[in-house]
Amino acid sequence: MGLKQMSNSSEPKDAPKQAHRKHKVAVLAVDPSSSTSGGSLLADKTRMQYLAQDLNAFIRPSPNSGYLGGVARATNETVVLCEGCGYDTVLVETVGVGQAEFKVADMVDIFVLVIPPAGGDELQGMKRGIVEVADLIVINKADGDLLPAARRIAMEYSNGLHYITPRRKNWIPKVMMLSSRTGMGIEDFWNKAKEFHKIAVESGDLQLARRRQLKTWMWGYLNEGVMESFKNHPVVRNDLPRLENMVINCEISPGEAAEVLMSKFLERK
Repeated sequence: MGLKQMSNSSEPKDAPKQAHRKHKVAVLAVDPSSSTSGGSLLADKTRMQYLAQDLNAFIRPSPNSGYLGGVARATNETVVLCEGCGYDTVLVETVGVGQAEFKVADMVDIFVLVIPPAGGDELQGMKRGIVEVADLIVINKADGDLLPAARRIAMEYSNGLHYITPRRKNWIPKVMMLSSRTGMGIEDFWNKAKEFHKIAVESGDLQLARRRQLKTWMWGYLNEGVMESFKNHPVVRNDLPRLENMVINCEISPGEAAEVLMSKFLERK
């Protein structure tokens, strides 16, 4: 999950528990698409019935349509549109992602990794990848019978973070527990998010991060454009089925086939 806040957002000190009511909040929820039908349930809005009735809230579920990285193709554009419409807090809820799929980190100001109390090998993600880019690690569903497991996993992640070099100079990732049923940890989470945002603004890290995000966004467009041009190239389209069959029949290696197609693509007409 990612969180983006407008730099000029402020909050009265005398309203800690009603902080969310002082903001316009947009929730961009990305659901996985079926690999066979391409459809998606898009049930996130039905799970947020109370928030959906708030006039200062906007919820937009979107299918990822096979787009990798846990986000949808137009997530970046939607974030910018929400900011332009006056939403000063934008939440981007991604699909379940693996250790190496976290494009949302290049779209938001703060990257939050949400982990359930029972996730198998909890320390698997500590090796590389997604945990290294997380600014906050939240163990959710920390209530009832799951509370002991949540405490154990929070302890393991807290210990594991000592072996990971923080990616930001002015922030050390935090691990916390949270329960939406009891409300435990929600106010603490919001305060940590505000603390992160304040430090990022004052240190200049926020401005630098957003500039890097714009650069990444540009390269994303370039990569997609080049791939689209490659697939639509007349010679490539003509030779692609033949080379694919040769690869399948082990008559040529995948690397050699790719080199042939690239040379055809780069040839001057």
